Amino acid sequence: MIDLTGKKGLILGVGNQRSIAWAMAEQFHQQGAELGLTYLTDPKGRFEANVRKLGEQVGSSFIHECDVADDHSIQEMADSLKAKWDRLDFLIHSLAYADQQDLQIPFSSTSREGFTKAHQISAYSLMPLTAHMLPLMKEAGGASILSISFIGSVLAVPNYNVMGPAKASLESSMRYLARELGPENIRANVISAGAIRTISASGIKNFSEMLRVAGEHSAMKRTATQEEVGKAAVFLCSDAASAITGQVIYVDCGYSMMAN
Repeated sequence: MIDLTGKKGLILGVGNQRSIAWAMAEQFHQQGAELGLTYLTDPKGRFEANVRKLGEQVGSSFIHECDVADDHSIQEMADSLKAKWDRLDFLIHSLAYADQQDLQIPFSSTSREGFTKAHQISAYSLMPLTAHMLPLMKEAGGASILSISFIGSVLAVPNYNVMGPAKASLESSMRYLARELGPENIRANVISAGAIRTISASGIKNFSEMLRVAGEHSAMKRTATQEEVGKAAVFLCSDAASAITGQVIYVDCGYSMMAN
């Protein structure tokens, strides 16, 4: 059993009950961790209301708005967290974004703005978040940073388009963070989750076909679940993984290693 009692972690990316970030939140809560969640403000306030409702289910003690495309918003969230918590044991970056139109057109037609935005939110945002959280992670005597990726970072997956290079950038950034922060006992890893049906994934053209192929061609002849990704996240952020850093861990039922 992994016991995270007394540990505190911030999870970015909880949007709804089908999200991978929410599955991770549930697993961390089950192991006794105290959680902080963030939300992105929308005109009708639906995102905030949804995250606060979910936060109640996992006893979240910190819920705050954070737009990772806005440095001021990141700073404000970080300052609020520092005023409330005296340590941070894990930081979960489960964020990805691309304009819908850039997922529907040929990759070579990706707009400059769309390419930049996908990288800014899906990859670059990890850097300022880490920088602002670093004092709290040092206070904890070490911590774990974890991001979520997909095999489209290393393979040309149909219709994944601009998100592929963005996830490749995220994985590379993680390695540089692992190298920089290792002496501080701060680890950085990535989970490359298999194809999972989430609301975000529905924005990928022909995602149902991607899901079918992933299930048929994986070693286990099925796809991974949100819960399985959540359990892997708990392991990677626990002392049981204290010597693991700078790694991309595939949680995809063996799809990534098959010669299809």
